[in-house]
Amino acid sequence: MADPIRIMIDRNLLASVAEEMGAVLQKTAFSPNIKERRDFSCAVFDGKGGLVAQAAHIPVHLGSMAEAVRAAIHRGIDGPGCGILLNDPYRGGTHLPDLTLVTGVFPPGARKAAFHVASRAHHSDIGGLAPGSMAPATEIFQEGIRIPPLRFLRDGKMDEDILALLLANVRTPVEREGDLRAQMAANAVGVRRLLELLERRGLRALEGSVRTLQDYSERMVRAALRELPEGEATFEDHLDDDGAGTTKIPIRVKVTLRRGRLEVDFTGSSPEVAGCVNATRAVTTAAVHYVLLAILERDVPVNDGVLRPVTLVVPEKSVVCATFPRATAAGNVETSQRIVDTLLGAFARILPDRIPAASCGTMSNLTLGGVDPRSGETFAYYETLAGGAGALPFRPGTSAVQTHMTNTLNTPVEALELAYPFRVLRSEIRRGSGGNGHHRGGDGIVREIEVLTRTTLGLLTERRRIAPYGLGGGEPGARGRNLLKRKGTRRFLPLPGKSVVQLEPGDVVRIETPGGGGHGKPRPAGRGKRD
Repeated sequence: MADPIRIMIDRNLLASVAEEMGAVLQKTAFSPNIKERRDFSCAVFDGKGGLVAQAAHIPVHLGSMAEAVRAAIHRGIDGPGCGILLNDPYRGGTHLPDLTLVTGVFPPGARKAAFHVASRAHHSDIGGLAPGSMAPATEIFQEGIRIPPLRFLRDGKMDEDILALLLANVRTPVEREGDLRAQMAANAVGVRRLLELLERRGLRALEGSVRTLQDYSERMVRAALRELPEGEATFEDHLDDDGAGTTKIPIRVKVTLRRGRLEVDFTGSSPEVAGCVNATRAVTTAAVHYVLLAILERDVPVNDGVLRPVTLVVPEKSVVCATFPRATAAGNVETSQRIVDTLLGAFARILPDRIPAASCGTMSNLTLGGVDPRSGETFAYYETLAGGAGALPFRPGTSAVQTHMTNTLNTPVEALELAYPFRVLRSEIRRGSGGNGHHRGGDGIVREIEVLTRTTLGLLTERRRIAPYGLGGGEPGARGRNLLKRKGTRRFLPLPGKSVVQLEPGDVVRIETPGGGGHGKPRPAGRGKRD
């Protein structure tokens, strides 16, 4: 019998390694996207690439990272100080701006890594069609430089040739090198802390504890699934468009609960599309991982054991299982959100008293890039914008919050205006955008930015055509809007959900993000409860 006290101690010790890695990465990063918005994730893995522990970072990063770590192990982590860098979406990456660095943890004298640590950070530019590397594209080559698993660190030092090649293909090389060095520092701390644990506990004891912890999570998930009503349910939701002419793209799922096991089947979802909303299998797995933990309402240690009771059926060459050379930039940030909406819609038919209405369903990706007249240097700004959370059967949705597959912050106005040639004119809650119901959905936000130099604007947004659904008679949340006002004019004109636009000094872009769906039939007076 495993000692429950030892399980919890080890759980928290291992999670603290990932948390400390994240703290180092944030404090040493160059870009506001990592330093201010915390668009990164850190985790610890076992010798075979199974998840051991993670920090409370970003679900779409963490749930997909094990596949990238296994790809790095396959490439060969051949000794202390060796680190593998990759961003290839078809080998466990998410989209090209997310760079993953994997380092092995070698006990003294060992020839094989006992553990691995990994950091994944969204770099604000990785080349491609437009600044920010998040423009609508029709093939992976247009989205930036694609990095297969490469030995980037040798004896703890960067490979200068690989670094030079990478920096020659991005718009902001100084910032990119700074953020990569921050990831190196984070991984070095993770390795050091695990070596300290190994010295204190011994290899066999710590490996045994990890296996016990993973098995414990598996048992917890199986027990929690057995407590849920058995049955099956289907649900279908849609992406607005792919930015390349295809609209109303279906994602369909069937979930089946039987005897402590869960099957998730995406058969019937759209084939791959021309635009960049194709999600890789790793991203789809991350969405299933997130939803499973959310519906169980248990404090399950997050590790490799969580998905063992789950059978995942994902049709190849579909919008939820992209293959080379499909574009994937929005598959990570937008399609992942719609996969979650679809899964929750299905579970709402089995667990109606537990599941919220649809949240905003988009990360409302905004990129701005150009040359800063103050320094003469190229800049690339990237941000995901908050929206409204869906109402639950027992309370209203939260307003102005990052939901589901993202877990980042907003860029503070002061930091944004200091780093870039912008002026923030409005940053406020979009009142009334949450869906009506017995409990109202949360409201989205309004973000209005004036550019002070010639700038390229990139947008990858969703829920601009198809509103976030309500549940139990609740009304949908308001759809989002992207608007542009040219200098010297008075009217804001609409912009497509996925687009690239050239801005001139004095132009103003306004993003109005969607609200969450309402839950339950609205009260007779037409007003539901609010926070």
